[in-house]
Amino acid sequence: MNSSSKFDIVVYGATGYTGQLVAEYLAARYRGNNAVRWAMAGRNLDKLASVRDAVGAPADTALIAADAGDVASLHAMIEQTGLVISTVGPYQFYGSDLLAACAASGTDYVDLCGEPVWMRQMIDAHQATAEASGARILFSCGFDSLPFELGVYFCQQAATRAWGAPASRVKGRIRNMTMSLSGGTYASIKANFAAAAQDLSLVAMLRDPFVLTPGFEGPKQPPGNRVAFDQDLNAWTAPFPMSTINTRSVHRSNMLMGFPYGRDFVYDEMILTGEGEQGQAKAKQVAAATNKMSGVEGPKPGEGPSKEERESGSYDILFAGFAPDGRQVRIAVGGDCEPGYASTAKMIAESAICLLRDTPELEAGIWTPGAAMGDRLIKRLVENAGMTFQIEA
Repeated sequence: MNSSSKFDIVVYGATGYTGQLVAEYLAARYRGNNAVRWAMAGRNLDKLASVRDAVGAPADTALIAADAGDVASLHAMIEQTGLVISTVGPYQFYGSDLLAACAASGTDYVDLCGEPVWMRQMIDAHQATAEASGARILFSCGFDSLPFELGVYFCQQAATRAWGAPASRVKGRIRNMTMSLSGGTYASIKANFAAAAQDLSLVAMLRDPFVLTPGFEGPKQPPGNRVAFDQDLNAWTAPFPMSTINTRSVHRSNMLMGFPYGRDFVYDEMILTGEGEQGQAKAKQVAAATNKMSGVEGPKPGEGPSKEERESGSYDILFAGFAPDGRQVRIAVGGDCEPGYASTAKMIAESAICLLRDTPELEAGIWTPGAAMGDRLIKRLVENAGMTFQIEA
């Protein structure tokens, strides 16, 4: 990162649904003595000015014209900053040139990507470039996949304290979640399906739990794609659509940290639906709703849940770690607002601040946020972002 840059952070995509929430959070949280030098970037300066006023950002907050289709404008943007927060997806359509420019110039970068095939392509193309330039690049700094990546990290710390060794098996289980779909997320989901339909070789990558761990292939992982009864937790479970990105990020974290969870680590994610016939029926309902999602017309880009829906939402995720002899540790990760947008905006902003202020020693390269910042990021999320990490009896 270039400390002589004009700005510490540029929020790229600040007129989009999630980008506005990130700008609003930075304007409210990081002002006065705690202020960072930040700017808003997007295609249209007039729209940026309207968003700046709407979110309560200072009138002198800088505005930068930058367009994914204009590579020169992207270079002009990143020349002014030490770090870019990118909320412009689907990343496979709009993200490649920006990431390449950041990797080449030594500019730090964080995003909200939930597109594992694109992430692998970027790792293959730009890992060495980023290492040479000094750029620290962090994917998936929102609900994809921070609570899950950090939840496993926190669970493994608890297991190591309790047993002197990590859990060889961890289960991520959604106990409660109120979440809405935005137009941007819906566009990313559609893009993943469309890309796989056009190139069948991508299907194997989408299904590979170790797609983000080049050179490492771990043990067989649970499929997680059908209703099942979980004997350990005495409850029915349904498939969790986001597991196809979160589990990949968890395995990449394990690799980047030098395999503290072991090379035989097994991890999956499911939605807990309860006990007995009622739990089974609910699991089938959840699975059916998930299967229909690819064929349903969703919201348009720029649309998303209302302020009331964002603020009244919450989430509660159980992480259960198991030793080979049957001993267990259980930890809970929670959030005080709707996860996909309200909590996500706070997560990516705090990831950027943590990278900027708390981890100057982090080596360059393409990271997961948990492997890069671990305990320091958990501390920030608990203090500032309404998240909780707790050990359960």
